[in-house]
Amino acid sequence: MGESSSWRRAGFAGAAIGVLAAGAAAGVAVERLTVGRSVRQKARLALDATGPYGGLRGTPGRALADDGTVLYYEVDEVEADTPVARRRRLFGRREPAPVTVVFSHGYCLNQDSWHFQRAALRGLVRTVHWDQRSHGRSGHGSSQTGPDAVSVSIDRLGRDLRTVIDAAAPEGPLVLVGHSMGGMTVMALAEQYPELIRDRVVGVALVGTSAGKLGEVTYGLPLAGVNAVRRVLPGVLRALGSQAELVERGRRATADLFAGLIKKYSFASKDVDPAVARFAERMIESTPIDVVAAFYPAFAEHDKAAALAAFGELPVLALAGDNDLVTPSSHTEAIADLLPDAELVIVPDAGHLVMLEHPEAVTDRLADLLVRAGVVPAGETFRTR
Repeated sequence: MGESSSWRRAGFAGAAIGVLAAGAAAGVAVERLTVGRSVRQKARLALDATGPYGGLRGTPGRALADDGTVLYYEVDEVEADTPVARRRRLFGRREPAPVTVVFSHGYCLNQDSWHFQRAALRGLVRTVHWDQRSHGRSGHGSSQTGPDAVSVSIDRLGRDLRTVIDAAAPEGPLVLVGHSMGGMTVMALAEQYPELIRDRVVGVALVGTSAGKLGEVTYGLPLAGVNAVRRVLPGVLRALGSQAELVERGRRATADLFAGLIKKYSFASKDVDPAVARFAERMIESTPIDVVAAFYPAFAEHDKAAALAAFGELPVLALAGDNDLVTPSSHTEAIADLLPDAELVIVPDAGHLVMLEHPEAVTDRLADLLVRAGVVPAGETFRTR
């Protein structure tokens, strides 16, 4: 069999597996079969050139994880008010540090996945947006390279989040916001650093995430087929990860399939803005297959239900899309069962990337959380689009 056939077959497998784990698995939208490939390619290029999403930037910073991985973050500061007379400080006491809202993104995404929420909060509250290791502008995980490479664990990501907090928000109250893998990262932080949660965290938002039992998710596929895939997937991913360049060539050649998978497993509504869909596609397709392979085992091992107790006395938002095929809404309901005082929100006609698909709904509930946490006054106006 020639090289062309080999990389094409690897590309199809890589596309399907990478998107399955990231929030887009098997299944292609039928309507794509009726549109010429060149037309679709031109449309993607046009959306890349004109799409307004993902362009928000803040003050950059870098934190060094304990294994040497460089973690990239950005800070959006509160806009300065009209200058006023300096207030007299009693006994030289400093002004209290501002509240910081820290956003953690999901698997195969990056900090830009919070585009709409970032735009809404910009200038109103201090925010930190960071890229998880091997994602976005952060460095490739040092522990995941070389002859002694190990797979990523959710605990590892929790330590990374602590590193970013220490660098970007070393003092002052915190609100922690996490989507999918980012929510799991927040749970791992709570498990490993309960004193941080007790002393500094004033609110938590868990969006489209899970506290465990991800091995039971079927992704909307027949159970027998999913079980068969699970048996072979770790080995296949390892093989594909060792042939990253070959797989990426194949994935580019199967861009139409890739886009269809992302749309199916990221969104539920039929009228998603094409520019938003393409924005999500770009984020996911930028994740190399070796990164997909390194992170995948962590989800089967993830079990942080006990860690949720650390949030028991805090304002908590537990939100998910009602048709999330990756981390089903039942997992968010299970989180709310363990945190009975949490606000449970199931967004209708929404998939895994609910914060992009229905940004108004997510921003509105996040704004309410910030009011309950005392971060912003009631009645504050947020820009939802």
